[in-house]
Amino acid sequence: MNDYVKTMRELIGARPMLLPGVRALIFNSREEILLQRRTDMPTWCLPSGSVELGESALEALKREVAEETSLTVLEAEPMGIYSGPTQTITYPNGDEIQCFSIAFLVRRWQGKPRADGVEGSEVRFFALDGLPPELTPIHARTIEDYKNYQGAFLLR
Repeated sequence: MNDYVKTMRELIGARPMLLPGVRALIFNSREEILLQRRTDMPTWCLPSGSVELGESALEALKREVAEETSLTVLEAEPMGIYSGPTQTITYPNGDEIQCFSIAFLVRRWQGKPRADGVEGSEVRFFALDGLPPELTPIHARTIEDYKNYQGAFLLR
């Protein structure tokens, strides 16, 4: 949790918070997508996180991907923005957020995927037709949108 989110949580407790964020749809050469298994919930999700104060969305994407997967993003293309009440998550500790997230397609990256052991316990590439059943619902929607993506920026 970044300093801004910690400060806000101290002020508002577990009440819902609108949080700007980023999501990475990272693909390998076989068009498999990289997911991470979360440590705080029994789900798989896209590498993702919040934008920190003084940071652009692209900078946040690069930082979050590096932190969670050890990969360096070389190029990223914005696919869409996800917002509204369907983007709500309640964490096991009771904290609730409503995401306002930009999803990025990442096909050019370098490094070897490795979980950080803090937010994620495992990272693995999955075929789009073989995704794990315990996928975070808001990220499942993003992946479904990608399957039908025609190149036009999505507003969800």
